[in-house]
Amino acid sequence: MLENVKNLSGHDKGRTRKIIEKIFKNFGYYVHWKVYNTFKYTEIPQNRERTIIVCFRNKKSYSYFSNNLIGNVSSIKPISAMLEKSKIDDKYYYFQDAYNYKELKKSIKRRDTLYQWRRVYVRENKNNLCPTLTANMGTGGHNVPLLLDDIGIRKLTPKECFNFQGFKSFKFPKDVPNSQLYKQAGNSVTIPLIKKIAMNIKLSIYQK
Repeated sequence: MLENVKNLSGHDKGRTRKIIEKIFKNFGYYVHWKVYNTFKYTEIPQNRERTIIVCFRNKKSYSYFSNNLIGNVSSIKPISAMLEKSKIDDKYYYFQDAYNYKELKKSIKRRDTLYQWRRVYVRENKNNLCPTLTANMGTGGHNVPLLLDDIGIRKLTPKECFNFQGFKSFKFPKDVPNSQLYKQAGNSVTIPLIKKIAMNIKLSIYQK
């Protein structure tokens, strides 16, 4: 099983996909290629589209997998369910001394959704989903989703980013800076989605 960005499927007008599939087929694999979005297949409220490639040596296993794909979920968790319940450190908030505070305060009004600072303007995610977490979140605050709570306007904490990837019962090493934690969260996969696909692979291989 391989994972990559959504745009891999259409890269170079689809020629890249054809080359990859041809290579796997030349090695004797049957190739299943699909773009999955986290919020459609799990309870995690993140809009995250990723290309998943699953290859089988056995045609029967490939056919079983292709005919028994995981289905859409009926409901997803609210954004509030992914947020920390304890007091958030002041370092995550945007106060009046922030260079973009006036624009943030003018645009960020709702508490049931997330926003993004896009260098010169604020983007509201009206679908009540977390925007795609990216690896460059650790390189600048404009990439980290923003929200409004009882205290004010803040960005997601690293723990909340990992919550949006479906991690549970985890602890951070004390010597890893937040910039790297954000990057790791953005570089990760959504655990519940990968688990579902992996279980389907197992059923396909060990079917009776």
